[in-house]
Amino acid sequence: MMNKNTVLAWATFIMIVVGLGLIALGAFKYDDVAGWGFASVGLGFFAIAWVFNALKGRV
Repeated sequence: MMNKNTVLAWATFIMIVVGLGLIALGAFKYDDVAGWGFASVGLGFFAIAWVFNALKGRV
């Protein structure tokens, strides 16, 4: 059964994967200003994943 910590662990993992995908899109697909936007949103996903990881064991 999935408890709160397992859900947060999966959410952290999924957000890291999505963040890496967005950064990769910004770095390799879009060479204009949109690339900077994708990369910054990817960094935002990393920040939220970091918060989820910090919440494990505290909720």
